[in-house]
Amino acid sequence: MERKEEITILKRRGSKFFQNIYLVIIFIFLYAPIAALMIFSFNKSKSMGHITGFTLHWYSELFRNETILSALYYTVTIAIIASIVSTIFGTITAIGIYKMRGKRKKVLLNINYLPVLNTEIVTGIAIMSLFAFFQMDFGFRTMLIAHIMFCVPYVILSVLPKLRQLPANAEEAALDLGATPWYAIRKVVIPQIKPGIISGFLMAFTMSIDDFVISFFNTGNGVSNLSIEIYGMARRGIKPEINALSTLMFTTVLILLILANRKDSIIKNNTNREELEG
Repeated sequence: MERKEEITILKRRGSKFFQNIYLVIIFIFLYAPIAALMIFSFNKSKSMGHITGFTLHWYSELFRNETILSALYYTVTIAIIASIVSTIFGTITAIGIYKMRGKRKKVLLNINYLPVLNTEIVTGIAIMSLFAFFQMDFGFRTMLIAHIMFCVPYVILSVLPKLRQLPANAEEAALDLGATPWYAIRKVVIPQIKPGIISGFLMAFTMSIDDFVISFFNTGNGVSNLSIEIYGMARRGIKPEINALSTLMFTTVLILLILANRKDSIIKNNTNREELEG
């Protein structure tokens, strides 16, 4: 009997060991190219074949490039505006969908899944065709509207799970105590779904700042974002400035993810502490 238990324990340990090895291999496969890109962004040589020394020259060259700075301005501006607007629209829409019942709710949820599951190139061409139908001049406005349309479904999907976690009849209780519907939403619902709203905002910001396909089909002359500029630079030949720019973009997204996770953990700890004290 003891022999069987020892064999079982050894099998579990062996299985866990191979699982850990498998995870390490997967993460190396995923992040080795990014690590190489970051290393070569500090390389003195223009060649990607060998490392000759450490330098910040390519970062200084990057910030002296007026084309890159212009693309950075449009990228950040569009990402911030699109994130704020899509978060507002997405939160309101999520609350409306949550309150619905029956087939209408299922239909709207399935419609919301379509832009997420659909390929970006189809979405980009569809939005471009819509702008062309209304004879809109392509530029900053069309790119901004396209990003808002693209980001709203992700905000809805971030907020809906938090709405499902709300205490039953919390809003009805506030209404029974004399609160108006808007006051109940503002003071009861929104504070409790705030983590979902923040996650939706950060996801929208990340999707907007990283997007290429939607932007490529819905921009105009004189308006370009970093993704389009990197694509153009790569076609003309890989330059060390691309490594520096890609490193900065990756670092920005990583910081946003860390902040989002940190924010969620702080909120959960505060909620658990309040429940224990209560």
